[in-house]
Amino acid sequence: MAAANLPPVNDLLNHPALSSLLGERGRDVVRTWIRESLDELRQHLVTGDADGDRTGLLGRIAAAVLRRAESDADVRLGRVINATGVVLHTSLGRAPLSDAAVAALTDAAHASNLEVDLATGDRRYRGYQLQSAWHALTGAEASLIVNNNAAATVLVLQSLCHGREVIISRGQLIEIGGSFRLPDIFGLSGAILREVGTTNQTHFEDYAKAIGPNTAAILRVHPSNYRVEGFSATPEIDELARLAKQHDILCLDDIGSGCLTDVTKIGLPAEPTFQHSLSAGADVVLGSGDKLLGGPQCGILLGRGDLIARVRQHPLARAVRVDKLTLAALSATLDAYQRGTAEQDVPVLRMLATSPDELRARAERLRESLADVNSLDVSIATETAAVGGGSLPTVELPTTVIRLRSATHSAADLSRRLRCGSPRVFPRVQNDAVLLDLRSVLPRDDAALLQAVRQL
Repeated sequence: MAAANLPPVNDLLNHPALSSLLGERGRDVVRTWIRESLDELRQHLVTGDADGDRTGLLGRIAAAVLRRAESDADVRLGRVINATGVVLHTSLGRAPLSDAAVAALTDAAHASNLEVDLATGDRRYRGYQLQSAWHALTGAEASLIVNNNAAATVLVLQSLCHGREVIISRGQLIEIGGSFRLPDIFGLSGAILREVGTTNQTHFEDYAKAIGPNTAAILRVHPSNYRVEGFSATPEIDELARLAKQHDILCLDDIGSGCLTDVTKIGLPAEPTFQHSLSAGADVVLGSGDKLLGGPQCGILLGRGDLIARVRQHPLARAVRVDKLTLAALSATLDAYQRGTAEQDVPVLRMLATSPDELRARAERLRESLADVNSLDVSIATETAAVGGGSLPTVELPTTVIRLRSATHSAADLSRRLRCGSPRVFPRVQNDAVLLDLRSVLPRDDAALLQAVRQL
């Protein structure tokens, strides 16, 4: 069929199937998609791979444009229901924010008192509004918030230890996601890495013997994304803090997951907390905001006022500072801890604390609601889930999953349809079945999860 039958761009812009798309994405974007689809179809016509009259080609191109719009929507940043069972899924944004934190984001989106004291009109440093909360919760003299914990590590090493040695156990030279290694952080900061001990055994005497005239600090890094078990040992933070004070050097503690509560109360193994490390004598404590703390992505530095002031004044601090939205969400999250309602209000803690019986009951209700869906085999199974996000790596959480199978579609195809549907759901695939793990799904999202499965 000759390319002369191709409809003009204006006819396609007026096609009824594309009218809503014009309002959503704009005329220029849709026009570009139309022209690209026309070019592709023109090539098929030339090679004889397509034919049809103008009316048929008009519908074909309109359908191609709609597919492009769907594909574009799939890659746009937006909400996804995490049904993987990994509570802190790094690729899905780690900790979901509390309702209060989301509301704080909206409020702070306008002009805000980001760096100004409303009482005096004087300029203040960014994040001063959180100082009282951090002090009340942890006893910290001062705080600084940056964009993530890796940035916090680089910043504290460069501002406090540049050109001098920092002692660290060989078993704590961690690598985090994306091949990001602690020795590389040292190289970037200008601090000199001084390894002591072995992979599994580092003793107090190893640290003591390594201290010399060029020593700036002892650094402890909590192995939050792995565990060395069996014949292993390392000094506690209070021992290292006492040693550092004896030699007038700094004790720095990277607690990793940023925990602010005793998670043993919800049945999890103990994790280091900001308040314990500070009370043990650490001079500066580092941690993440979007892991067990349950807030937005950020790096948190708490500690001595004079040291935090030096870090804040370093030129790099401006390069890694956070915006008003992060501070607003973090402030609202800290409010829940101060009220004593974090276990109810912070989604991460709520999901980690959910009992197996509650998960089972939710799964049963969802399965009953899907009883009339004949195209899918829907069943319930008991599985295990992970905390994720580089936190509590050996912990297996009991969970309940909804298992989906189809006689006509593979599990991979069903998974793709869920990921690209509306609402978007990210499940996991196991033994040629799609699993919807309720451990990482908040109860308020059950109705949306049900809708997504029905649309399959």
